[in-house]
Amino acid sequence: MRAMLLAAGRGERARPLSDKMPKPLFPVHGKPLIAYSLGLLKAAGITEVIVNVHYLADQIEEALIT
Repeated sequence: MRAMLLAAGRGERARPLSDKMPKPLFPVHGKPLIAYSLGLLKAAGITEVIVNVHYLADQIEEALIT
């Protein structure tokens, strides 16, 4: 089963924190926020995830590759 994770927002309400780091990468208890969403999707049986990125996309892509 597939899912789409929306991670393209600019994080306007999180400024100035989001000026240099996209919200999906904000650390929460030592893990990026997006890791929690991905973990929940995996637990639900999702085997393929498409992540929609835009703002600071290169940082999100790099984090997901590593």
